[in-house]
Amino acid sequence: MKYFFVLGSNTTLSIAELTAVLPSNAELGFPALDIAVVNLDKPLDAGKLIKKLGGTIKIGQVEKTVNRYIDQTSKIIKMLKPDSGKFKYGFSYYGPGKFNSKILAMKIKNHLRENGISCRWVTSKERTLSSVVVEQNKLTGPGLEIVLIADAKNLHIGKTLAVQPFKELSYRDYGRPSRDNKSGMLPPKLAQIMINLSGLSSPLLKKEGAGGRPDEVILDPFCGSGTILAETILMGYKNIIGSDVSKKAVDDTRKNIKWIKNKFSVADFNFQIYQHSATEITKIIKPNSVDVIVTEPFLGPQRGKINIKQTVIELNELYSRSLKEFKKILKSDGRVVMIWPAFAKSATGKPTLITIMPSLSGFKIQNPIPTPFKNNKSMQLTTRNTIIYGRTGQKVWREIVILAPKITT
Repeated sequence: MKYFFVLGSNTTLSIAELTAVLPSNAELGFPALDIAVVNLDKPLDAGKLIKKLGGTIKIGQVEKTVNRYIDQTSKIIKMLKPDSGKFKYGFSYYGPGKFNSKILAMKIKNHLRENGISCRWVTSKERTLSSVVVEQNKLTGPGLEIVLIADAKNLHIGKTLAVQPFKELSYRDYGRPSRDNKSGMLPPKLAQIMINLSGLSSPLLKKEGAGGRPDEVILDPFCGSGTILAETILMGYKNIIGSDVSKKAVDDTRKNIKWIKNKFSVADFNFQIYQHSATEITKIIKPNSVDVIVTEPFLGPQRGKINIKQTVIELNELYSRSLKEFKKILKSDGRVVMIWPAFAKSATGKPTLITIMPSLSGFKIQNPIPTPFKNNKSMQLTTRNTIIYGRTGQKVWREIVILAPKITT
């Protein structure tokens, strides 16, 4: 079966996540800049999957792939399955050039009315419908969002099955009992992406609702208010450890994890939390006992005038000492997914970023993009095979770094 994924604003990060969670034998293509199309051997549950993919905006099914220059009205009409009541439908177009949906929309409206069906065409000023519009108008059912994806020769015609749960993500971010606005707040969807990039046995397609092997251990040694830990629990993983040098952070994490457990339907899990420095983590964590470390450490000052030179020196020291400890507690096939700060010299235009360079202590940086896609022009990797995440106006950007232990012979 063929599915399409509408990718987030950072397409490189979205593709890295998608290739990390889909089966290795999945056939993946990119007919448009912000679209991935994949062939799968068996149906997927788009509604459950979209809740665990931080970098995907929509998931849908491709019904037909046809010549883009031929009238496709009859094929689209066959996709319509109106229920009782007013039937709502809308269009989203992805690909080069412009698309005038009015003529097609009116043909569909006339067809429905001729068959005695009350209907409404849902429109937008943009050529694509946002997740909010799709959700509010129930265009994943009983209504329909018709998605047209064009490449040089073909037109992929599909329907949206699920959209990113923006209300739930916002609630988990802003509705939780403890937030620390003074430090950098990690968005829940970025936390999801990092967890998926970790390479753990994915619960997304292999074991619905489960986190792979029962003994897999995930650690966040700079847990802050517990965003990564909470998302890890919601994704079905069972053995979760958090630590932070700050007592407030540990207290906030406890409150937020308790809130997650009470507010959301989650299976039983084993959770441990410590007040401890990441630079001495071996005092509380056994050697070779952790499968994955996923973390956003202290990124330096977030407000006011930043002494970038001094901050880089201090963070290089903190990260170097921490990585040295991580190497001892991580299993030989383990992985670290970590955020490093990138400081913008200017807040306007495309910024010049100053990055840190900690000692890797026996780790190597892994390219997050599989070999077949490394030459894709839409991929935006740094020279050290990392992904930059941020927006114009930010003083501190995020550099997503994936580390694996070097194999010594």
